[in-house]
Amino acid sequence: METTTDIRPKDKMIALSESAVSALSAALPEVVANAKAQLQQLEIPTTRNEEWKYTRTTRIAAESWSIQKDTNPNGLENTIIDNLDAIRIVFINGFFSAEKSAISAVEGLTILSNENITSENLKKFNVASPANFFEALQQTSSTSAVFISVDKNTAIEKPLHIVHLTNAPQALALPSVFVNVETSASINITESFHGFETAKTLTIRALHINVEANANIEFNKIQAEKDEQFHISVDNVNIANDGRSNFNTLTVDGGWTRNDLHISLGGQNIEANLNGFYLPRGSQLVDNHTKVDHRFPHCNSNELYKGILFDQSQGVFNGKVYVRKDAQKTNAYQNNANVLVGEDAQMNTKPELEIYADDVKCSHGTTTGQIDESAMFYLRARGLSEDSARKLLTTAFINDVLNKVENESVRTHIIEVLAHKGLLYN
Repeated sequence: METTTDIRPKDKMIALSESAVSALSAALPEVVANAKAQLQQLEIPTTRNEEWKYTRTTRIAAESWSIQKDTNPNGLENTIIDNLDAIRIVFINGFFSAEKSAISAVEGLTILSNENITSENLKKFNVASPANFFEALQQTSSTSAVFISVDKNTAIEKPLHIVHLTNAPQALALPSVFVNVETSASINITESFHGFETAKTLTIRALHINVEANANIEFNKIQAEKDEQFHISVDNVNIANDGRSNFNTLTVDGGWTRNDLHISLGGQNIEANLNGFYLPRGSQLVDNHTKVDHRFPHCNSNELYKGILFDQSQGVFNGKVYVRKDAQKTNAYQNNANVLVGEDAQMNTKPELEIYADDVKCSHGTTTGQIDESAMFYLRARGLSEDSARKLLTTAFINDVLNKVENESVRTHIIEVLAHKGLLYN
């Protein structure tokens, strides 16, 4: 007789997906059907897979997860960003909550959820075939979906705040977010993830952004979950001629975090900025995988990721810049810098350039080291305690990433959260 413990982790997850109807089934039936087929073929990635070489998934696979439509708002009060007058879109355990959201009517802005989203709304999004088992699971069983669109020639002055809260033990959250910014439009969006101390949860969130010609988006992703939370973000951004994207990935907290960010430059004169910081502590893990695909000439991409690793934490950065044959006059810059505060902290970093054009300016670099002892001595000599001196140096180290966050209320909120956790000098 086969017991629960005999069932393979993959089969448990497949069984779970078969009990759920994807929120994308009506609007993207072919995508969901393909994902279901891929789910059977793909295996849960292990360290034998190059893309997951330093990131173990055994802890995820060993758990028994469940999709729970539990919209208990316990902990939602901690997700508010002070002084941010924003349209608020709330997901609880992966399910969109109309009751807890605050969506006001703004001219030129459309926000739809779940069954109100049609194939016509999503026709501009080229949702790729899943690259791994987790992406296939997300597409097969997406718990809720939200579609955001900005009309052409419209600047949305009021920011949007997308909130994800997981507070039910063993909850598997699989939300999907689609953002379409039409020609010559602009929008500022902050997305934040929050968890509950006692709730072990897994979030696999898919984000699809389409930036049309001469349009502009700033997207801030704040990850502030707990030690018991597992998180996988799949971010896909497509940008057309003269478009601009500023994408900030800010990992404040969380037990196990994986970010896959893919940006496709599908036209000329595009500027794409990718910035991020991560400050893992204890035995936390943060893995950032980025890919920037330069497909056409005269485009710029700038990538800056910084990490401060405490205690026995682990960090991974794998950034790839791909320059195609026709993408002449490309300017691509990539830098990953890390400071190991804990003696047992580990960082694995691999910046990559793959260039098939000959008239380009591309560079990448990475550094990993300890806190500058001479700087520590200088600050201690001027009366600062060891703790204050360390906080001041870490603040200075990530300050250039923090300054990439254009919204002052969001930037101030991040600084205050980090200072409260004893990580920054404030």
